[in-house]
Amino acid sequence: MAKEQTVKILAPVSGDVMTLDTVKDPVFSAGMMGLGFGVQPTSGQVVAPVSGKVTMVAETKHAIGFTTPDDHLEVLVHLGIDTVDLKGAPFDVQVAVGDDVQAGDVIATMDLDAIVAANRQTTVILAVTNSSDKLELLDVTTGQKTAGDMTATGRLNANTFNAKRQNRLPRAGKYDQLATDIVANVGGVNNINSLIHCITRLRFYLKDESKANDDAIRNLKGVIDVAKASGQYQVVIGPAVTDVYDAVIKQIGPHFSNDSATAQAVAETAAAANRPTTAWGKVKWGFSNLIGVITGSMIPVIGLLAASGILKGILALLTTFKVVSATAPTYVIINAMGDSVFYFLPIFVGFTAGKKLGADPVIMGIIGGVLTYPAIVTMASGKATGTLLGMGINADFFGLPVHVASYTYSIFPMIAGAWLASKLEPWLKRVIPTVLRMIFVPLFEVVIVSGAILLFLGPIITVLSTGLANLIVWIYNLSPAISGLIIGGFYQVLVIFGLHWAVIPIVANDIATTGHSYLNAIVSATMVAQGGAVLAIALKSKLANIQELAWPATISAFCGVTEPAMYGINLKYGRAFITASIGAAVGGFLTGLLNVNMWGFTGSLIGFTSFVNPKGLDFSLYGFLIASAATIVVSFALTWMFGFKDEDVNAVKVAPKKRHLGATA
Repeated sequence: MAKEQTVKILAPVSGDVMTLDTVKDPVFSAGMMGLGFGVQPTSGQVVAPVSGKVTMVAETKHAIGFTTPDDHLEVLVHLGIDTVDLKGAPFDVQVAVGDDVQAGDVIATMDLDAIVAANRQTTVILAVTNSSDKLELLDVTTGQKTAGDMTATGRLNANTFNAKRQNRLPRAGKYDQLATDIVANVGGVNNINSLIHCITRLRFYLKDESKANDDAIRNLKGVIDVAKASGQYQVVIGPAVTDVYDAVIKQIGPHFSNDSATAQAVAETAAAANRPTTAWGKVKWGFSNLIGVITGSMIPVIGLLAASGILKGILALLTTFKVVSATAPTYVIINAMGDSVFYFLPIFVGFTAGKKLGADPVIMGIIGGVLTYPAIVTMASGKATGTLLGMGINADFFGLPVHVASYTYSIFPMIAGAWLASKLEPWLKRVIPTVLRMIFVPLFEVVIVSGAILLFLGPIITVLSTGLANLIVWIYNLSPAISGLIIGGFYQVLVIFGLHWAVIPIVANDIATTGHSYLNAIVSATMVAQGGAVLAIALKSKLANIQELAWPATISAFCGVTEPAMYGINLKYGRAFITASIGAAVGGFLTGLLNVNMWGFTGSLIGFTSFVNPKGLDFSLYGFLIASAATIVVSFALTWMFGFKDEDVNAVKVAPKKRHLGATA
């Protein structure tokens, strides 16, 4: 009886070897790419884990593939997680496709510091991508290893071992014939526009689906089923879909592939596969996705928001100390510099949310322009001619009374609009002939989405805001301290959904009629709390990219602009927003308990002069200082201890996993 055949795999880098299921990449850890292991590297030198031929080097240098000469094992070395976006910058690959290498040969180097600075994980992952066909098991020795140390032993399955012993291992790819049959039965190469794949299906875009032979494809060995959805002809393959996809692309040509669409399809189907089934789990999953979309849409403009917040704070100081008059042209010019990004925020968020959700970003930017169009802004601020469901009627649409809300400074309506556009746009492209799409897709999309926001979403938010405003007034009249606790704890949540606008008219009316506002003092404490939380992160984090964002966000929050702190850091990493809200609740409670009053609009630390009574200094200023100090201490301490750690940065990453030519990203 022949001796059991085993194969040996070396550690590709020096570091701590871990089992594959502990790797923080769902595609690898779930075994979708085959058996393997991960290494948390301590050195950037990369060696060949097996002897064989280099069969793949990713264009972005983050992945290298090998095929062994005797066993035909296909071994993939993936350098870091989500590193495809780095476009090869941290990697120096010293081999090319077709090169023969010996196990232990140096094949590449990776700049670990650059990867960490780019907010990516350095974990190196090794996977035997055809292990389902070749191996019965892979025994991995975990712990500290040096590059080139023997790390895993694989046992060939009986079929592979016997075929190898009899020298009849197939030289052609296993899925070449299946790929040929699939291409022939979808109508041939001339009937294919493009091809992508998800985690189980080939997704063809065909010129004429009627030319595809459904029954013939279903009966092919290796095909599970055929489905048609979203304008795609889908061939269900199962776990081997990547191999079949590669075989098809090899035959029809790489110009038929679409890496970005494949990455999105893989990410969407992987997310759907991990979707929870319990009611509470679905709620948490949905809210987590919503927060991810909100923060992801805001990240590109966070730097601008922070800079503008600081500029607005400086302008507040200049006017407070009478350096610049609020009516002077100098004030108007500087105010425009600091305020424009907020005033036109719907345009920017429309563009970024469109990219995030898959809608046309340019069209969404135009829709944002509709909401901030001067005539619409004027209409929103116009005098109401009546009321309907508690809303002021300030316009009509084809004779129907409507309420037009103000959308400057807002983000949620545009995110909701981008979601609607992402559903509407594919449908429009299916029903509108190709020769007319360039004109009529943007036309219908702008009309429908803008109309939905202006005529439906805006009024709904207004109704909710009005109800909340009445509730806030009732709570405040009941007890200033209790109202401070509740409003302080939840005010920034209202900001996320644009519901805080109901509070602004109350504050404005208070100041206009009485010259002061107790409610605005509570709101000010919530700004201080966001600043205290992000300050803790700025001091605690060792990641350069987090510090670069956290420090400006801290200054901006203490200048009264919390968006950079909230959307850039605190809300994105979840627990930090909760700890900040707890600090805000404490600050709001003390503000109410101490009867802190406020005589101006500018809040947070920069607005300290707003707490000085024009009739003479009273306890409000001291109460503000006490409440602010307590707010900073609580939000800072809780965030430092419970709200954030650097590992959270990688834990919340939801970048699409790109799977092409045997690699993920």
